[in-house]
Amino acid sequence: MKFDKSYISTRFIVLFIIVLIFGGVVIYNMVLRMFGERERWITLSEKLVTDTVPLPQTRGNILSAEGQLMASSLPSYKLYMDFKSGGADVDTAAMRKKKEMFNENMDSICMGLAEICPIKTAEEYEAHIRRGLARGSRWYELCPGQTLNYIQYNRIKELPLFRLGPNTSGLVAQERNGRKKPFGSLARRTLGELYAAKDSARSGIELAYDSLLRGKPGMKHRKKVLNKYLDIIDIPAQDGYDVVSTIDVNMQDICENALREKMSELTADVGVVVLMEVKTGDVKAIVNLQRYDDGNFYEARNYALASLMEPGSTFKTASMMVAMDDGYVHPSDMVDTGNGVEIMYGAKMKDHNWNKGGYHVLDVPHVLMVSSNIGVAKLIDKYYHHQPEKFVDGLKRVGIGMSLNLPFVGTADPHIRYPMKDRSNWPHTTIPWMSIGYETQIPPISTVTFYNAIANDGKMVKPRFVKGYSKNGEMIQEFPTEVIKEHICKEQTLHDIRAILQRVVCDKDGLGKPAGNPIFHVSGKTGTAQISAAGKYGTEHLVSFCGYFPSEDPKFTCIVAIRHNFWLASGGGQAGVVFSKIAQRVFSKHETRDLICATDSSTQFVPNVKSGSSEAARYVLNVLGIKAYEDEIGEWCTADVKGGSVMLSSRPMYDNTMPNVRGMGARDAIYALESRGLVARIRGRGKVVRQSVPAGTLVNKGKTIQLILN
Repeated sequence: MKFDKSYISTRFIVLFIIVLIFGGVVIYNMVLRMFGERERWITLSEKLVTDTVPLPQTRGNILSAEGQLMASSLPSYKLYMDFKSGGADVDTAAMRKKKEMFNENMDSICMGLAEICPIKTAEEYEAHIRRGLARGSRWYELCPGQTLNYIQYNRIKELPLFRLGPNTSGLVAQERNGRKKPFGSLARRTLGELYAAKDSARSGIELAYDSLLRGKPGMKHRKKVLNKYLDIIDIPAQDGYDVVSTIDVNMQDICENALREKMSELTADVGVVVLMEVKTGDVKAIVNLQRYDDGNFYEARNYALASLMEPGSTFKTASMMVAMDDGYVHPSDMVDTGNGVEIMYGAKMKDHNWNKGGYHVLDVPHVLMVSSNIGVAKLIDKYYHHQPEKFVDGLKRVGIGMSLNLPFVGTADPHIRYPMKDRSNWPHTTIPWMSIGYETQIPPISTVTFYNAIANDGKMVKPRFVKGYSKNGEMIQEFPTEVIKEHICKEQTLHDIRAILQRVVCDKDGLGKPAGNPIFHVSGKTGTAQISAAGKYGTEHLVSFCGYFPSEDPKFTCIVAIRHNFWLASGGGQAGVVFSKIAQRVFSKHETRDLICATDSSTQFVPNVKSGSSEAARYVLNVLGIKAYEDEIGEWCTADVKGGSVMLSSRPMYDNTMPNVRGMGARDAIYALESRGLVARIRGRGKVVRQSVPAGTLVNKGKTIQLILN
């Protein structure tokens, strides 16, 4: 059979023509859409375009134990000028036009800046802006060294020229993570810090509980409909939880003021206070002060948690507890301390009163009461010199050598040396000097935790800095108190140690007497250690006092430690007096009595009534049963106490003038100003004693008013 080639050729020709026609149609449609229908398709794409945009979350707050705001996220802004925006970098005409626009509006801009951000006068702002304009700077700080809040930023955006937008004016804002602390430096290092330019925690509670505070970002997309963008949320953002700390703001303030006062007197370098609640381990106050070159004290480092210090004589309590718990030492035992100087394995050890002839023979309670180095060292060395492992194991058994496993980055663990089998790291002098607090390094938080266990009937609890976390004011989860050791020692040992620690403060011979007070009993132990500074040992001292109160039913444990190079060093006379002030003020804060106890039958209690809301004054006076006389008064009033009654008088307020807020409390003063569109800035506590703008002065909305309270 002969093959017909013409049949195949015809089929290929037909197929080629079909493909050619199809290709032509495709090319025609492509050309048509690219050129003939270009505008139609661009318009349609703009209507349907979607952009996926992250939906930011809000970082949670850190609250005090009473629910007061201690750290909160508020946006802050750094403002910069791009003087070459809008093509002014390549177009001379555009640059000339920009300079003309600035010249036309310079007075209004500078006057507005001086009012909103008063770090410079209007004249200084003008000179500052003209310098940047002449240089043609692209990243020129508008308000040098200042971060502005949201209200200030919005007000600046409404100034002439700036309201035209960043492309025309060149005003550029860099948003920052503004973490605000309403109580300033109080517990600053414990609360922690964030990196300014990003939501990233650096230290403290901010870092330890970052996973709770941070929250989770959401996702949204933007869709253009009828030339307007609509935000459509795909995944909602989850705001961070509020972390409830154990810090009590009032106690924190008490501790910081008492420590700062004594450090100023001694020109001390570093000071630490930790105040802990006995049963729960809640840290109610923690202070870390360091003196800088300007003579002021700042919280720069968390010394209470991170600093390894030679504890000095506060460590003697642990040494004696180990020996008493092992059955070697009893309260009735006697030890000869001689004339206050003892040569131990070739090294000289002294008691603090060596120049007065020493203490000679002492019983065990008096060894701790007078903090005899020789007494403690001889007793401990007698029983542990040939079995140092047992002594070090005992220190860990009673809890002072244990790691607390706190959640904060940089927290130090106690460093207590352990003897090697060949004793190559263990000179003969180690046990004597270790027993009195040298050759060991203990962070203050470990020392106060040990003493807190003594106060807590031998139960050692872990220091707690955060009670739990909440959402919208409702507690979601509360962290329980964590017990580290049920018993740090035998019951009899604990009874004997507690009795001795009370005598350290309450007995006339005790060196801790300055830590006591006439109102309630205090128990504790003094500490004085020589430390090295500038490469020379003994040029500085670390004085401390650690104890608890009231002795019979302990509520709080506290440590005070101060490092200084003052010529005199005394744990009781320097750290102890700070402890005494803290203990009395904290105790009085929790001691409440009926008002009738302070009055007699002829006394009528009349409070000091502040000026302010008339309705509030009437209500409080009515509840207290105090007669109030008044003329026809409006919303605001002043009060005048006369005998056993109060006279209320009207205080007029005008919308366009500065009101008189002197004599008002902070809340009423702020309300009176902000209800008129003014911005209030307060300093101090109590009543308003001074206002930056006199009453009756014409004021514009948005003006900032400084109020001084006392």
